[in-house]
Amino acid sequence: MVQFNHTQREITLKIVFYGPALSGKTTNLQMLHKFLDPGSRGRLLTLDTADDRTLFFDLLPVFFKTAHGFKIRLKLFTVPGQVMHNSTRRVVLTGADGIIFVADSQRKEARANTEAWRGMMDNLKQIGMDPADIPIAVQFNKRDLPGIRSDEEIERLREKSREPIFPAVAVRGDGVLETLYALLKLTYRNLDSRHGIEDKFGLSERAFLRAIFKNVRKPDGTDVVNLGSGEDSAGSDEDSVASDDDERQTENAPRTGDA
Repeated sequence: MVQFNHTQREITLKIVFYGPALSGKTTNLQMLHKFLDPGSRGRLLTLDTADDRTLFFDLLPVFFKTAHGFKIRLKLFTVPGQVMHNSTRRVVLTGADGIIFVADSQRKEARANTEAWRGMMDNLKQIGMDPADIPIAVQFNKRDLPGIRSDEEIERLREKSREPIFPAVAVRGDGVLETLYALLKLTYRNLDSRHGIEDKFGLSERAFLRAIFKNVRKPDGTDVVNLGSGEDSAGSDEDSVASDDDERQTENAPRTGDA
């Protein structure tokens, strides 16, 4: 949940990257740390286990000030992918203002995607957060590997989905900025409707996005701020990641799941 500190004139937002183990959550943060303006981002902190998987979370703070002198602190976290750390996932999810679900495009990982999505929804409920009230963007990562869901399948999912869906090759930075931009646009609109961010703090949606993505260009050299592709989608609920009809046989199955 967004935090307002009027004494220190600071607003803190929290974005969480969620998904199955090894789907590319940490890689997303590593690439964002590389792309974002060094003058407005902090250190990337990582805690790893012996098998080189993230144990607790990554934290990438991004800072900037509004025209009214408020400091905006944007914190980006990832959750651990392994099931054994589910309690840590709930801790990291607590207070999230937006979520990026990083799915693995490989067909063999469809079940892992499904289980992670269901686990995310269950964890949100357990910590008293309504999934329908939280902006979610979905990223299908690892589009460079063999045995993946086709581009046509991803497009069908996008057409039916309530969340914006983005293909990505996070190790190259492809799709990383687009996913974050879309999620932050949804997050701003959600917070503005609830808290009047623009009226109270003089921070428009355009200024918010430009402050974060200033001096940032995609790997192909194009400007980030004018991205399109699905940012206008609404928030999420348990069945809101679109799927083909044969994926709807199980109640509440996430649409990032089995084909």
